[in-house]
Amino acid sequence: MLTALVRLRGALQNAALPLDLPGVEPERSSRADMIDQLEDYVIPRLTTIDGPLLTVVGGSTGAGKSTLVNSLVGHRVTEPGVLRPTTRSPVLVHNPGDAEWFGQDRILPDLVRSDRATGDTSTLQLVATDKVPMGLAILDAPDVDSVEEANRVLASQLLAAGDLWLFVTSAARYADQVPWEYLKRAAERSTSVAIVLDRTPDEAVETVSTHLARMLASRGLKDSPLFVVREGTPDADGVLPPELVADIRGWLDALAADADARSAVVKQTLEGAIRVIGAKTFQVATAVGEQAETVDQLRDDAFRAYAGALGDIRTATADGTLLRGEVLARWQEFVGTGELLKTLETKVGAIRDRLVNSVKGKPQQVERVTHAVESGLEKLLLEHAENAAERAAAAWHARPAGRVLLESHHDIDRASRDFRRKAEKLVRDWQQGVLEMVRTEGADKRSSARFLAYGVNGLAVSLMVVTFASTGGLVGAEVGIAGGSAVLGQKLLEAVFGDQAVRSLADRARKDLERRVDELFAGERARFSTVLDDLGVDPRSPELLRAAARRVDDLRFAAQQSGQSGQDNALSMGSD
Repeated sequence: MLTALVRLRGALQNAALPLDLPGVEPERSSRADMIDQLEDYVIPRLTTIDGPLLTVVGGSTGAGKSTLVNSLVGHRVTEPGVLRPTTRSPVLVHNPGDAEWFGQDRILPDLVRSDRATGDTSTLQLVATDKVPMGLAILDAPDVDSVEEANRVLASQLLAAGDLWLFVTSAARYADQVPWEYLKRAAERSTSVAIVLDRTPDEAVETVSTHLARMLASRGLKDSPLFVVREGTPDADGVLPPELVADIRGWLDALAADADARSAVVKQTLEGAIRVIGAKTFQVATAVGEQAETVDQLRDDAFRAYAGALGDIRTATADGTLLRGEVLARWQEFVGTGELLKTLETKVGAIRDRLVNSVKGKPQQVERVTHAVESGLEKLLLEHAENAAERAAAAWHARPAGRVLLESHHDIDRASRDFRRKAEKLVRDWQQGVLEMVRTEGADKRSSARFLAYGVNGLAVSLMVVTFASTGGLVGAEVGIAGGSAVLGQKLLEAVFGDQAVRSLADRARKDLERRVDELFAGERARFSTVLDDLGVDPRSPELLRAAARRVDDLRFAAQQSGQSGQDNALSMGSD
């Protein structure tokens, strides 16, 4: 069971609930409470099952908790608060012989041990006194309804770490809501509870105690002992007359002296805590599953936005879209216009040599085409990067959880700040790659008249133009001027390399461009993925939580069956 609970704690610690989904806040609180109780009480208590009974004295503001603790011990061990709220370290009173049970590695391990009072709620003051019998420890906790949040949090933590609650209220405040919320929790997890009705006037004892007993019964606490402390005046040390607390002191002494009774209280509280933690883990698992599902939806939103952008870029870089405007003008300067393009409307194949021989491109014209291609491609990439970011952000904005994420990542709806620089480098690197393709392919043709006439740069530009019109089988006047320009580029290349080589070069150039663009946009999309990854939502968490909780439930059930079997055997032996 100890191993199973340690694994359950690990699964709970790794179960992230960062997204503000409907109903998530109670599950966050429940998860935190379960981790705290496992660390503060359940796991340490399992390793020290024979340790003293830890009785936590808790309750509402002004109920007289500290005075009651001093009175049970018989001298001042904790300072009653005169001014509210009182902020001080909690006080644990124990017998000197039990000191070993309350070291730093035992109950409430995250609280620093001290032998003196402090104003630090992260410190546990230990007080050893022979007035407390061995087998019993009394812990004075802050007010559960304190106006100071630190006091309320500590009070909740301490009560969750107790084997037994000595819950203190008063005749004036026994019906207050906050204390009853804690008592409801105690009933749900079978925590052992005793109620102290403190500071009760003689004339109100019967009426108030009867009403309080009915309230306890109606809320599942009918078996909880109810003690009444009548009004009295503490002495200078804050101690009430012994007779006013004699019933409570006698009951606690009897528990301390009876190992079986003490063990029964511990096991009841421990078993109830484990049962509730197991049950609530399944609820947390469902909440974590909703988180993982939402993360997947947000991730898909970004993926679709960027997949759409990549599809549009592939289309625009293969259907002749780029062979317009500046690129077309510079290309026509290079290859010539007028009669040359009109000739394409006739049988191109029959007069190939005449066409290619008419090209009079000069080096500076090649450079202008190169710059025009570079500029056009960069603009295309930037435009679609901006559009993809906007579409992804718009999809996130349509989801409440996504809107919260966008608020903390203000510039994610735009292309990254260094995208333009990356796009420029991509285009230059691709153009250099095309140049190398042409140079490699024409290694054995460099001395030919045609290769020398066009040059590596001229042929590389021609290959880029062909690549940008590589779909749909563009031919002649059927596709207008842009297509005609691409056909001319293709014929120029064919005159040097041949038909099959040109098709291979264009295919390689196109795939190289697509690969580079895919990598560039993967980086852009990763900005959205990183936001989601940083949330720490593991899709495996729901099943890990359920598996850990099932293991704890199985062991708990087996222990119950074993205990019942032992009782049956004892009864059988008795009857024999």
